[in-house]
Amino acid sequence: MSTGDENDHHNEVLRGLKLASHTPLVEAQRVGRRKCPRCGASRLFFCYSCSALVGLEPSHVPSVTLPVKIEIIKHPNETDGKSTAVHAKLLCPGDVTIHTYPCIPELEERENIVLVFPGPGSMAVEELWEFFSERRSAKRLKTEGESEESSVCPIHRVVFIDSTWNQTSRIITDERLQVELKSRRTCFWRRQKGSPDTYLATIEAIYYFLKDLHCHYYKEYSGEYDNLLFFFSYLHNLINKAKQDAGKA
Repeated sequence: MSTGDENDHHNEVLRGLKLASHTPLVEAQRVGRRKCPRCGASRLFFCYSCSALVGLEPSHVPSVTLPVKIEIIKHPNETDGKSTAVHAKLLCPGDVTIHTYPCIPELEERENIVLVFPGPGSMAVEELWEFFSERRSAKRLKTEGESEESSVCPIHRVVFIDSTWNQTSRIITDERLQVELKSRRTCFWRRQKGSPDTYLATIEAIYYFLKDLHCHYYKEYSGEYDNLLFFFSYLHNLINKAKQDAGKA
């Protein structure tokens, strides 16, 4: 796929999102970098080291409530400034936790936990409900006569790996349930050299997983998680515009 085709595809995907207004980001960009209130580093929009907003108030960015808890395990060599994991933490502070390997979340046996990572033994998203639920007849929509329990998502926590693909082997050492996302073309502007465009940025993987989960087990998707890409979409457009202005696009 040529660069022009990639940009067309990315713009088409991002254009259809139901996003909160980017006006606060435009105004913050006009002011420029500011000091992080926690560490004092010069940052634009947010501090990726502290997971704190910079030059923005909490009311300026959308708050997204997720149906499951998200655990992100970050590779220690992953550059904070290039990672999109912090987007999830900023937009879903009550539902997202970031860990730096070798620190990993405590995973209790009684919990139904999903590790999102492609592999030969991975499952498709639509297989999860039947796998986890004791009631294999659970349906996407709650119908009259069914108990409340049948419409409750049986998945408690979802684990994502935030790392370049050649570094994941250091983290993927335990046997965990694996889930393979349907093929998606990544909109990540830092697509890794030699990797196919179905390799997703962390925030994209979270977004697509939740969207697929919602579509398969709840109801028709109506943009409930689109704002997960609030920062991602703005930065994507910002960087592509800079490339075009420099004649590199």
